[in-house]
Amino acid sequence: MTMIDAASLITSGTNILFVTLDSLRYDVARATMHAGQTPRLAGLVPGGQWEDRRTPGTFTLPAHMAFFSGFLPKLPQPQQPPRLWECRPPAFKVVDPRTFVFDAPNLLVGLGQYGYRTVCIGGVTYFSRETPLGSVLPDMFDEDFWRPEFCSPEPDSTRFQVEHALDVAGARADRPLFLFVNVSATHVPHGHYLGDSSDSWQSQAAALAYADEHLGHLVDGLTRDGRWLVIMCADHGDAFGEDGYHGRGIIHPTVTNVPFACTVV
Repeated sequence: MTMIDAASLITSGTNILFVTLDSLRYDVARATMHAGQTPRLAGLVPGGQWEDRRTPGTFTLPAHMAFFSGFLPKLPQPQQPPRLWECRPPAFKVVDPRTFVFDAPNLLVGLGQYGYRTVCIGGVTYFSRETPLGSVLPDMFDEDFWRPEFCSPEPDSTRFQVEHALDVAGARADRPLFLFVNVSATHVPHGHYLGDSSDSWQSQAAALAYADEHLGHLVDGLTRDGRWLVIMCADHGDAFGEDGYHGRGIIHPTVTNVPFACTVV
């Protein structure tokens, strides 16, 4: 478990990359890494191992609302490390000095108060603005981007997302950047990564293996000119028939157990 002084990093203007691997189960992430299929991610996460954590939300919308309010996935144990960021609490609560405390209704507004430019590279349709509900999360950012090729039906979605993210990050570099990327490749449908129409544990692993190289390219491109705080996790998992369950939005270990990693590069 890496201890990060997010308060010092953020108040000093360190750039931030926050990646959510949509619907990625912890057991899939762990097995894929142990099999050597995600070498770029293995070189990035501390100790080459994902942390096993529990998500505060069982589908995309509530999970991300929690994340942007200060509630990232937690360890499955009584003792927790300091939170990376937190909305200003009531006066009686003591906050660890390593936690970035923002006096605002959400992280994005709070970062703006410190001069950050906040950018969203959307993936799944909760970031698409195709519906009123699909505008809730994008509305929180200074800038948001979504195209159909960023979404999971496109087999090369992560490449398109990363290319756009690097283009956006290269512009207006006069302000610290909070760059958020919602990787859609690990969200259904992903059977196409195995040449199949069905979605499964195995096809999600293949989707993650596909995304690995592009995520490595993203981190390489961003960190070429400076230091970044990098947070990567899943928003929730997905059930593929375990105990009769399918999908998300349910309380089941396949949905609540998610991978998490945080590092400074």
